[in-house]
Amino acid sequence: MTNISHNNLHAQYLKAMGIQSWVRRHLPPALTEEPSPTKVSTTMPDKHTIPENTPPVNTNEPPVHQPATANAAPLPPEESQVPIRAITNAASSPLDEPPPIPPPFETASPPSNEPPPIPPPFETALPPYEEPPPIPPPFETASPPPIPPPFETALPPSDEPLPIPQPATANAALPPLSLEDSTVAELDWDSLENRVAACTACDLHKTRTQTVFGVGNRQTDLMLIGEAPGADEDEQGEPFVGRAGQLLTDMLYAIDLKRETVYITNVVKCRPPENRNPEPHELTCCNAFLQRQIELIKPKLIIAVGRVAAHHLLETDTPISKLRLQRFKYGETKIPLIATYHPAYLLRRPTEKRQSWQDLQFIYQTTTELKT
Repeated sequence: MTNISHNNLHAQYLKAMGIQSWVRRHLPPALTEEPSPTKVSTTMPDKHTIPENTPPVNTNEPPVHQPATANAAPLPPEESQVPIRAITNAASSPLDEPPPIPPPFETASPPSNEPPPIPPPFETALPPYEEPPPIPPPFETASPPPIPPPFETALPPSDEPLPIPQPATANAALPPLSLEDSTVAELDWDSLENRVAACTACDLHKTRTQTVFGVGNRQTDLMLIGEAPGADEDEQGEPFVGRAGQLLTDMLYAIDLKRETVYITNVVKCRPPENRNPEPHELTCCNAFLQRQIELIKPKLIIAVGRVAAHHLLETDTPISKLRLQRFKYGETKIPLIATYHPAYLLRRPTEKRQSWQDLQFIYQTTTELKT
């Protein structure tokens, strides 16, 4: 009875430790020898055997000895008397299967200092994209009906052929005046001056303050023709005023001539914007006025003052530096003509005044010869 109670207690202990199956596979038959009650083996048993001198568990009850026989069958593991120390050491044998290793950081991972990952922007906050409706082309449905050409149906049919359009020209609407125009060729001084003041043949009349007709002695033998009025001339209505006009007066005085004894005019009667050079069609529009002035004065000598005047009167593009100190013949009447520098050019290039003095001496020599 005591042995059975001890075996049951041992089996329950083994079952509670969870090694009952291992004991059944590896535990040998019960041992018959009784070791010393005070000596407990703490050495590791062999792989498949338990030492013979292993003492039973001390339960304060006298052990019950079973007769040993040669062919006795081994006791079942739950009824064998095996010391607890021996079984405990046997459980740590290298043959024992290790417990499963939990996955790393499953329950015991330390807290991390890294910030949580930032989700991509607008991953869940944006509403689903919807394509906008197509924009219709402009005036697809709201375009007005086409406007018929004027007089398409209002004019009665005509048997006359349509006029053939002519190519447009720069001054087609404003034909230049010519000397053959009887209204200019027959004008006297007053009528000619009034005609010049009312001229709109070119676009210079849109920007002028007033026309600059001419000034001086209308019975003189010497006629000076300049280029075009400047700002001072446009304001006062008289040619060659301001600094350039004062220099011209001094130049005439150097050869014993006074301003009041000669006649002074320009090839263009209106000031070009910003004092630019006159354009060819502007020179053509004023040419009839200039020719009528020459015809009325009948000078014995013409002085072309400046490059523009010399090129227009001589119909050449030769530089004025090569036209100096020469005597040309102008028009059908073969009037002598001499070219010289413009006073405004001499104000910009004072070094050319020496050559201008040579021109004045040549003019004085020519006027002296014409008087004899």
